[in-house]
Amino acid sequence: MSKFGVLIYPNFSLQEITCLTSVLAVWFGEKIDYIAAENREYLSEEGLRILPTKTVAEASAADYDCVILPGTVDPLPALFDGKLIDFLREGKDSGTVFAAISSAPLLLSKAGILDGKKFTAGYFMQMTDVFPFIEKQNFVHRGIVEDGNVITGIGLFFREFAEAVLRRFDYDIGGGFMRDRPEEYSEDELTFYWSDAEYEEFLEELKEYNYR
Repeated sequence: MSKFGVLIYPNFSLQEITCLTSVLAVWFGEKIDYIAAENREYLSEEGLRILPTKTVAEASAADYDCVILPGTVDPLPALFDGKLIDFLREGKDSGTVFAAISSAPLLLSKAGILDGKKFTAGYFMQMTDVFPFIEKQNFVHRGIVEDGNVITGIGLFFREFAEAVLRRFDYDIGGGFMRDRPEEYSEDELTFYWSDAEYEEFLEELKEYNYR
């Protein structure tokens, strides 16, 4: 099993990473740490209230096989949070895989993790003129870009981003990851049954609710 951490910050996008995190947690039973600068409530861009499981003071990027960075409609609070940038910078030479989507590659650039690496991002290109730490010459206009220990993606391609990370860690996700066509399935294929053991387990759990 690999160790995964997700950075959270104000207005981060759950939608861009939950395809990845749900597969890690539900399909493969991975425990994911949700790491923030402070131990307080953060509001996602979808309006959900989220509490981190760790702070950057309690974690090190080097301790993770992969650190996932969601995008955000307002990257400036995270970009100018020294604690977050230091957390990333300290993992620069650790071998940790950094997976950043949408505007999040901006944080990797500031931390020096994208130095000399090809990358993509979903932020507005004027940012490459405003922030001198962005290596504009290495920006690649593609949906997903992998270079060494960095995986970057544009938010439109959240599914492909998830697939790139999962395949990097050799998870068996089949050949058509989340691309099935519902109209091509038969009635039998869309009818689900537990095994006898799973059904018995469910019935035992149901007793806790005094049902019947």
